[in-house]
Amino acid sequence: MRVIVVGAGVVGTMHAWHAVNRGHEVVQIERETEARGASLRNFGQIWVSGRAGGEELETALRARELWEEVGARVPGLGFRPCGSLTPIRSELEIAVAEAAAARPDAAARGYKLLTADEARAINPALRGDFAAALWCGRDAAVEPRTAQVALKNELLKSGRYTFLGGREVREIVGSASVRDDHGDVHTGDSVILATGAWLGGLVRELAGPDLPVRRVRLQMMQTEPLGEPLTTSIADADSFRYYPAYRGEALDALNAGQAQAPTAAAHRMQLLMVQRRDGGLTIGDTHEYAYPFAFDTVEEPYEHLTGVVESLLGRPLPRIRHRWAGVYAQCTDTSRVVHRQQVSDGIWLVTGPGGRGMTCSPAIAETTADELGW
Repeated sequence: MRVIVVGAGVVGTMHAWHAVNRGHEVVQIERETEARGASLRNFGQIWVSGRAGGEELETALRARELWEEVGARVPGLGFRPCGSLTPIRSELEIAVAEAAAARPDAAARGYKLLTADEARAINPALRGDFAAALWCGRDAAVEPRTAQVALKNELLKSGRYTFLGGREVREIVGSASVRDDHGDVHTGDSVILATGAWLGGLVRELAGPDLPVRRVRLQMMQTEPLGEPLTTSIADADSFRYYPAYRGEALDALNAGQAQAPTAAAHRMQLLMVQRRDGGLTIGDTHEYAYPFAFDTVEEPYEHLTGVVESLLGRPLPRIRHRWAGVYAQCTDTSRVVHRQQVSDGIWLVTGPGGRGMTCSPAIAETTADELGW
């Protein structure tokens, strides 16, 4: 079997991974010379903790298993099962964490409510003031800026994988057959359009104007090396407001009784933070839904995040080295893990995982492979 994958972000690359590892030939086509979109502009978190119960959690847990398997084969992924801590301060925040730790699926997530001292024993860099922390042992991390290249280099070893960068697929020319902007035609048994936030052009022509997927913009930053290990990923209590796992009466009480900081509310913010292999910290993020998006980044969210992080670390942040914005595709029905649609004979569009893309992509691609009989 021959599979054509359009798009070299994490969703497309994981489709290529499954196809190659099932013995098939793969041609992967990417508009840029290498992927440059949301798959690189994220935290690299394998984020199980906040997922909705049911299909979303099952997908994340399966993906977590697959990431660990792939990470054992591809050291360049930088996979590490670091877990996460969400430090909390108020009684209302503690109540949300207690409710999460009492969920029927809490053990599957690795949830445990810790005292501040227990949290600092796991992550000594947390020297700030907080009362308790929610631990999630199933969370993990990879290196987003290098993961796609590391996966591509491993795929090339198979002898059944071809990467074509700097080519944009422009049209469908037959069953499971596409033409790129160099005039070359690529024909396979299946074509996967994993085009990320690129929802115009050919995607719109094939899927129609009512594609149930929207674009979301975020802002993030990365520091110079911290100078000490940050042994876990870190979230703040605003993540309770954002992730579906925490919904319920306790969260309703938090929302009613404890307002977000104005900047966090205005920019729909939460803190997520991961240490990179060079010691720097990736910190974010914001959420902007109204299109067209602003073309510039704004400073207030960065100032807010800096204050939150410094309050948890009990020390000043290192110098900020990078600031950036990214855009990802999200199903308008956010309870859906992904939008998977046959758009032409032999051609499937797979898009819209939203902020779950890095976490869930191995399992999303596995499901596609199973459904298409690869």
